[in-house]
Amino acid sequence: MVAEYIAADADIAPVAGLMADPTRAAMLTVLLDGRALAAGELARLAGVSPATASAHLARLLDGGMVTVAAAGRHRYYRLAGPEVAEVLEALAGLSVRPAVRSLHQSRQARQLQEARTCYDHLAGRAGVELLDALLAAGYLTGQDAFEVTSAGEAGLGELGVDVETVREGRRRFAPACLDWTERRSHLGGALGAALTGALLDRGWYRRGAARRLVEVTDSGRAGITAIFACKGLTSHTPVT
Repeated sequence: MVAEYIAADADIAPVAGLMADPTRAAMLTVLLDGRALAAGELARLAGVSPATASAHLARLLDGGMVTVAAAGRHRYYRLAGPEVAEVLEALAGLSVRPAVRSLHQSRQARQLQEARTCYDHLAGRAGVELLDALLAAGYLTGQDAFEVTSAGEAGLGELGVDVETVREGRRRFAPACLDWTERRSHLGGALGAALTGALLDRGWYRRGAARRLVEVTDSGRAGITAIFACKGLTSHTPVT
């Protein structure tokens, strides 16, 4: 029996197939913090041999899921772009969480839920709370995608974010990004990345011990609380 033709905007099966393999899914998840990793490190983290990792990475590269750059004898891989990260985060929200089998895994899962990067922008409870505060302060307006108000341009500028420069890029400006642990949105896109970068540059947040983890610093807690206290939002407290 011949299948009836179904009109579609895109053929999603090949992309879904690339993500469906557990080893490739593990590699893509490791790369979700936006930084590049050597093939050997990806093999170790995925628990496979270098030869097996190379075969999987070749498929991901051919499928446009990752990019590669050579440095000496090493080849470094990273996600092809934020759109790949968005798909991975969306799939995580639909997936069953793996069983926690140790105290270390339990602690890391809790830390990921509190504060992490989603590709290059702040996620977890910290990201959701920050977006809530930006909206309550009148810095942003919108729901599924956000716009910056005049007060927001000034306030974000004080944090080191040049809103107009961010807006000129080709990436989506300020979409809502559904957080897979909180089931609510954090700020994504170019603006989310620029704001996260500014907070890291200021030392208000720092990279955690494990990939994707971030932690608020004492100066960050004081700085963010002071900014939103000026708007009467004394309830906003960054998580650790």
